[in-house]
Amino acid sequence: MAAPREAAARAEALRAEIGKHNYAYYVLDAPTVPDAEYDRLFRELQEIEAAYPALRTADSPTQRVGGRPLPEFAPVRHAVPMLSIRTETDSGPEGARAFDARARRALGLAEGAPSLEYAAELKFDGLAVSLRYEDGVLAQAATRGDGEIGEDVTQNVRTIHCIPLGLKGEPPALLEIRGEVFMRRPDFERYNARQRERGRPALVNPRNGAAGSIRQLDPKIAAERPLSFFAYGVGEARGWAMPASHSAILDALAAFGVPVCEHRAVAQGAEGLIAFHEKMLAQRDALPFDIDGVVYKVNALDLQERLGFATREPRWAVAHKYPAQEELTEVLGIEIQVGRTGKLTPVARLKPVFVGGVTVTNATLHNEDEVRRKDVRIGDTVIVRRAGDVIPEVFAVVKERRTENVENGRQWSLADAVGNECPVCHSAIERLEDEADWRCTAGLYCPAQRKQAILHFASRRALDIEGIGEKLVDQLVDQNLVETVADLYDPTRINAGKLAGLERMGGKSAQNIVDAIAESSKAAQLERLIYALGIRNVGEATAKELARHFGTMTALMAADAETLQLVPDIGPVVAASIIDFFNEKHNQQVVEKLLEHIRLEAVGKMAAGAVLRGLTFVLTGTLPTLAREAAAALIEAAGGKVSGSVSKKTDYVVAGTDAGSKLDKAQALGVRIIDEAGLRELLQAKETER
Repeated sequence: MAAPREAAARAEALRAEIGKHNYAYYVLDAPTVPDAEYDRLFRELQEIEAAYPALRTADSPTQRVGGRPLPEFAPVRHAVPMLSIRTETDSGPEGARAFDARARRALGLAEGAPSLEYAAELKFDGLAVSLRYEDGVLAQAATRGDGEIGEDVTQNVRTIHCIPLGLKGEPPALLEIRGEVFMRRPDFERYNARQRERGRPALVNPRNGAAGSIRQLDPKIAAERPLSFFAYGVGEARGWAMPASHSAILDALAAFGVPVCEHRAVAQGAEGLIAFHEKMLAQRDALPFDIDGVVYKVNALDLQERLGFATREPRWAVAHKYPAQEELTEVLGIEIQVGRTGKLTPVARLKPVFVGGVTVTNATLHNEDEVRRKDVRIGDTVIVRRAGDVIPEVFAVVKERRTENVENGRQWSLADAVGNECPVCHSAIERLEDEADWRCTAGLYCPAQRKQAILHFASRRALDIEGIGEKLVDQLVDQNLVETVADLYDPTRINAGKLAGLERMGGKSAQNIVDAIAESSKAAQLERLIYALGIRNVGEATAKELARHFGTMTALMAADAETLQLVPDIGPVVAASIIDFFNEKHNQQVVEKLLEHIRLEAVGKMAAGAVLRGLTFVLTGTLPTLAREAAAALIEAAGGKVSGSVSKKTDYVVAGTDAGSKLDKAQALGVRIIDEAGLRELLQAKETER
């Protein structure tokens, strides 16, 4: 039957497009589309050629595994072709059942015959290679290439430390091992972080990083890349009593010292395959490397031989993929979300796309630097990635599809997008020199930060208001009972009657919370109130130093940068955070209202007994009678400072049982070491001296 003109034209266009994608991925190491998009194009061409066999040409991508060797690498002809395997398009249980049914039919098994035994393993997302061992020594490594001829990449493969240069035990005279070179996600992240620190380009993704590394002409570059390898089969072999099953072959390779993935199983029938598929899907996001599915193989080698091949694909194996984690879509806009800590996060509003099992309409862009690094612009076609429950992200821009209008536009700027103010409360925003994120400076006032601000204010180390937890705060804010932390002390907003009407809140619980709020207002320490305000970069230790130095909240609020930096351990960054906080009019109003309700203890009482002023202590191990917090309180009440780390500036290390590295460091630096009794003696002696 002659093919329609439209089908012929579409087949020609698909061959050209797939060829371009193959060249970009395999030759240039610069992928232009996600795997799911490539698979769709490939399947469409397969369907056209199946319907009209006359359109199937010798140079069609469907007639080869894909890619071709670069001229710079020596060609290697595979003694046993490295062919691809069929992919089940149904990512659900029916995909496994379909493969099992085909295998049983091809073997002529009756309906009631015993289940077939399968080897089930992972489908790694990397680059397929062949390792040729002669008398147990690695002699050659080659890429898959087009399945018949690959590229000699021996020098680069030798740089992969997990690949043995010599096999253990008594290996055969010749053994060709097939497997996947890949990059573990933690290694990928560390490598990219190091590259950015050096001002060098980062890798696009782990798969492209593995493929690009193996195909570097300079092996020194490959040696810098953190590559890994898993074996999944064998090719040519001589002088070896071949095991009877695929699973036994993998066991034998592991015994030779070759890396074999532990996540594999021998499964019985379709239900066994389904169980393995579902188990690995549940574990997929926890794996330290990327997979895009699992692979099933009839386990017995004699049955594999009986099943044979169909159009360059084995009938005895299949890839059962998972839902795509990457898809193409369009950026319709970029919006700004304000987090609970004031962080401003750019979020791409997307043309809806089904990826990772859900329909995605928004994806994080992380921060302004990431938007600029990836050069994301409104109107761009982008690759969206979603792994499991992880928030979807814009992974990369497909610049080949960028229109002229988008190309001629400006790079995106967060400050310009929001007019230099918080989109929620319209307060000023800031970005410190050494930070990647813009933040709202409103703190206590900003509605987006309100819940977190209240929880922090009421926490044990701050004002310690018992009974105020996350669920209660959600209700207080959602029902507009509390807008700022000062509203906690407003009896018209917070009283037993109103609280009793909240979910899971009876009259007694409501009264307990009202009493706890009243108790917190009676005699609070200035240092606790400073800490409770949630000023950026002001922790407990800094709050104590500020309280000691200024004595009153009014004096602290009036301090300039120069005055603030007279306080121990306060530099320009912390000083700027404090000034920015109190320069915000809304924060001033909240603090003034708090001071109307809260009676602060006189700081002078603590200062009068400051017998350890100027001394720095580090606590380590378990003390006989004092909890670490109690010991710290004694030291601080006496004017001393408690630090979390040992340095040359440390005066004393108070060590208890099971003291660890801090004690070792103190001994190395010659810092004075005392126990609990020594601390008590020191406090007593200092008091006597005073």
